[in-house]
Amino acid sequence: MSDRRSFLKSSLIGAASINLLPAINAFANQPVHKSAAAEKFKLRFAIASDGHYAQPDTNSDGFYADLVKWLHKEHADNHLDMVIINGDIVHNRPDLLKKVKETYLDKLPAPCYTIPGNHDFADAKLWQEVFGYEDKHTVDKGDIGFVFANTADTTGGYVCPDYNFMKAAFDAYKNKKIVFVILHIAPYIWAPEEKGTFVDCPEIVKLLHSYPNIKAVFHGHDHSLDGIRHTGKLPHLFDSHFGGNWGTDYKGYRIVEVGLDDKITTYQINASQNPRLNTNKL
Repeated sequence: MSDRRSFLKSSLIGAASINLLPAINAFANQPVHKSAAAEKFKLRFAIASDGHYAQPDTNSDGFYADLVKWLHKEHADNHLDMVIINGDIVHNRPDLLKKVKETYLDKLPAPCYTIPGNHDFADAKLWQEVFGYEDKHTVDKGDIGFVFANTADTTGGYVCPDYNFMKAAFDAYKNKKIVFVILHIAPYIWAPEEKGTFVDCPEIVKLLHSYPNIKAVFHGHDHSLDGIRHTGKLPHLFDSHFGGNWGTDYKGYRIVEVGLDDKITTYQINASQNPRLNTNKL
C-alpha cells in the first residue's frame, strides 16, 4: 500500500499561530522532549493508531508488544492518564478484536479508549460487546471532553461520522473548556489526489468549526502522516502508525499534554527509534 498515492506534506502542513503547538518528532540520537512534573498537567495522554493485527506477512504481535512496552516506559517517565487507540486495531479480522483487547490493550498502563477504523469491519453492536461502549461515544474528563465517532462501515467503506450524534455530544460539552474529537479517517480532502484516502464531509467540518472549545481533531488511517494540518484554524493531528507494513519508516505514537492553565502541547514520538526520513529510490 506504500505506493497508493504521493503525499504533498510540505505544502499542506499548517503553520497558523494557535494555542496548540506543532508536533515535534523525537528521533534517535536527539533528545526526547521531557515534560515538567506530571502533577502540573490537567491531563496527559497518548494516542496511537493502526496496529493492523493479523495483517499477513507482518509481526503484528511484535507491534502490539512494542506499543505496550513503549507506553509503560512513557507512563513511568512522565505519567499517562489515558491511552487512545484510533482505529485499525485489527486487519480485516473483527473476530480478533477481543483477543487484541485481552492480550494487549488491557495491559496498557492507563485506561484505554478506542474507535473503529476501516479495517476493523465493526459495527456498534460488536464494539459494545468487545469494549463496553458503541462505535460512537464520549469520555468525560472534567474540564475536558472527548468525542469519538466511527468513520467506516462493516465492509471497510469510508463514511462521514454521525452528524446528529456529534452535534448532541458537542452541545452536551459546550461548557467544557476543551473538547478533543477522535476520528480515524479525516473528514476533509486537502488535495485532489487524496480523494481515495480521506472522506469529504463539509457538514461535519462546519460543525467542528461551530464550537470554539473544540481544540483539535485526531486522525489515524494515513500511516505516512505524523504532523498537523488545518481546516481554517482548527488543527487536525496525525500519529503515524505502530503496526502495518507501510507508512513512515518509524513506528510511534503522539503525546498530548493539557496544562493546569489549559494550554495544550502535543508532539510525536519515534518510539522505534528509526531515524530515517523521506527515503526515496531514484
